[in-house]
Amino acid sequence: MNILAVITARGGSKGIPKKNIVPLCGKPLLVYTIESALAAKLNGRVVVSTDDDEIAAVAKKYRVQVIKRPPEISGDTASSESALLHALDVLEKEKYFPDAILLLQPTSPLRKAETIRKFVAKFEDIKDEYEAMLSLHKDKTDFWVNKGGVFSRLFPNAPRRRQAREPLYAENSALYITNVEALRKTNSVLRSVTAGFVIDADEAVDINEPRDILLAELLLKKRNV
Repeated sequence: MNILAVITARGGSKGIPKKNIVPLCGKPLLVYTIESALAAKLNGRVVVSTDDDEIAAVAKKYRVQVIKRPPEISGDTASSESALLHALDVLEKEKYFPDAILLLQPTSPLRKAETIRKFVAKFEDIKDEYEAMLSLHKDKTDFWVNKGGVFSRLFPNAPRRRQAREPLYAENSALYITNVEALRKTNSVLRSVTAGFVIDADEAVDINEPRDILLAELLLKKRNV
């Protein structure tokens, strides 16, 4: 399959200003995803979709094609799918027609190139049965819900001992892939027939708050020891 990998990196961020290029162990956050995407050596292209000139400059240093995203699909409420569809439209004008589109969000800096390769390889194996796939990680947390101030276990019959519980699987935003036809049909990376791909919880770290940066730095330093 020919894979278009799109790194979606808009400029606006309220939780962490300039989040997608915030320094992480001495490198802009975005760079980790660019490096892993290029190192995966997929059959296809890697592009960065952004509305921000600073982010575009970082991407260009790594010789990655930049697709300038218009303001109307770059705000706080803009969907990732709108950026993916825009990228497809731009590249089709260049006579580039990928079979599938891989969404890589720059907020997952611990995602490995090898994991990207395995993710895409699995999708290629199951593409006749599934139109899309996402990454998940195991979670054995004992979740509780709040109903009118009264807290109760989400699964009251689950074992109290963590080791004895069946795991849940959390969506982690590290990897999404969908065939182009399904994306255009549903305007969603998940609304079609979707498979799951389980990754390590460390790779699933998602940068949303300042404390996430501290955790990512600790894990990166541990990885490089």
